[in-house]
Amino acid sequence: MSRFSQPDPELGHRLSRRGMLGVAAGATAAALLGAAAPATAAPTTATTATASGAKGRGRPVLPPGRLGIQLYSLRDKVSTLGFGPVFAELERYGYDEVEFAGYTQGSAGPITLAQLKRLARDHGLNPIGSHVGYYSDDPNAYTFAQNLTKVLDDAQALGLRHIGTASGPFRYGSTVDAWKRAAEDFNTYGAAARARGMKFYQHNHSEEFSFATDNPKVRLYDVLLRETDPDLVHLEMDIYWAYVGQFRFSQRPDGTPAPFEPLDYVLRRPDRYPLFHVKDGESDPSNPYGYRMTDVGDGDIDYQRFISAVTRLRGHRMAHHWQAEHDNPAESFTFARRSSAHLHSLREKC
Repeated sequence: MSRFSQPDPELGHRLSRRGMLGVAAGATAAALLGAAAPATAAPTTATTATASGAKGRGRPVLPPGRLGIQLYSLRDKVSTLGFGPVFAELERYGYDEVEFAGYTQGSAGPITLAQLKRLARDHGLNPIGSHVGYYSDDPNAYTFAQNLTKVLDDAQALGLRHIGTASGPFRYGSTVDAWKRAAEDFNTYGAAARARGMKFYQHNHSEEFSFATDNPKVRLYDVLLRETDPDLVHLEMDIYWAYVGQFRFSQRPDGTPAPFEPLDYVLRRPDRYPLFHVKDGESDPSNPYGYRMTDVGDGDIDYQRFISAVTRLRGHRMAHHWQAEHDNPAESFTFARRSSAHLHSLREKC
């Protein structure tokens, strides 16, 4: 099912993920998402898939040990099978890391954070990060604004090096001053995370690249970058949503050109982007978002170019983590397997 069948797919994604994160206050919370479709995977090892799909003879584009997956893409399998069988499949597919979007496993039964950490390690998976909500009207909500200490306690218990949010900085509105206030919040969370040996990060959707309502010459993403402390606040670029943002917001509201290239943001400050979401889309100019989401390798985003440009920077080949994701894959294990095979097959151009 394409997320673009929804009236507002980006809003639908935010609400869906927020609902998932709302039950993640502890490892023994109630059902994550409820019953989901049964697993129907036909796994193939990453080694075999990579060999059959290899492209060229150059150095692999993907750095060793740096391929992860955002578990939101596999939420149906986690809620029906539990983390153990899911991690076993990811190990078979050649994944190195996982990024969480909640620590419960629904109908598969309760699990403690210690068990979850051990389970990931037993399958050779490094828990690299987690998405948590930014704020809520509920004072007891599991968000940075409402329960910062608990959020960081849990991240520390899992041994995470990064802890972040997929919520946009729209808490106070879409003006320049509103985003300055949100940046102050992020600096606070970043300082608290840094004190625990972790990095706080924010994951974008396309709206972050829109323009301030009180100053349409100013791109909101630029306010976020300028007003957050680079030592405290990091970014996880969702590459797909960044290119959707390019499609949607390369003109100001008055029609004047305002082109930008998502990759340029990274190349200017690669140290600010420890994490990426590798998500693909087929170009479709008739679609209001410019793309239709696909499995990695089936779309038009040039990941050979993008990943190579970042990893070729001096000192940066092993400095970043690449997380495959699809918001609503047709079959989530198939998505995971095919995405790993494609990314492992990419080679530097000689």
